[in-house]
Amino acid sequence: MLKAVVILLMLAVVFSLFSGLFFLIKDGGKTNRVVNSLTVRVALSVLLLLVILISLWQGGLLLNPTP
Repeated sequence: MLKAVVILLMLAVVFSLFSGLFFLIKDGGKTNRVVNSLTVRVALSVLLLLVILISLWQGGLLLNPTP
């Protein structure tokens, strides 16, 4: 379940990245849609980082041990 949340957040970050690119090309920087898209992407990235750090701290995700 936790891995699905992480993957979903990663996909949302990538989608926000490409929507910002689309708005930049379409609008030419005349509207605030690019800034809004970048704000959403930063917020999603921070949320993703927090989810990963909290799950590592609680033991939900484990780092790959050396063989």
